[in-house]
Amino acid sequence: MHPSKLLPLILLAGLAPSAWADIYKCTDPDGRVTYTNDRSLGRGCVRLESDQAVSTIPAPPRSPAASTPKGTPAAATPGSFPRVSPDDQRNRDDARRKVLAGELEHEEKSLAEAEQALAEQESIRTGDERNYQKVLDRLQPFKDKVELHKRNIEALRREISGLR
Repeated sequence: MHPSKLLPLILLAGLAPSAWADIYKCTDPDGRVTYTNDRSLGRGCVRLESDQAVSTIPAPPRSPAASTPKGTPAAATPGSFPRVSPDDQRNRDDARRKVLAGELEHEEKSLAEAEQALAEQESIRTGDERNYQKVLDRLQPFKDKVELHKRNIEALRREISGLR
């Protein structure tokens, strides 16, 4: 093919879109509309015609409460918002603290049991475990259980320390 005939073909190939995708307009049960190229994301999806004009809509402005820096007071609470008396809140916090303390105590007991079971398993040597990896594989569930209880205890202590 002559180079002068090849140039228009190359230009046309460069102008052609690289990929085509179907676009769907999906409406959820609450009436919110979403546009996507994945029809499986929701029900009520309708394929849009590919020859439609495309426009963009800017995002709605952020509310002042959402844009306040951390540590600054947010907007005032509406008057219709339910209020809790300080005594009721203190009682709720005390009840929550008792529940968390009970969970912490249970986790500490479970950790002691898990550590004891791990120690017992570490002291056992069977004849078919000449390969040390077999020993490690046998001990791993016990180590995992100990780590799980340690993480739970840490999370509970963090939760308790955050109470007023």
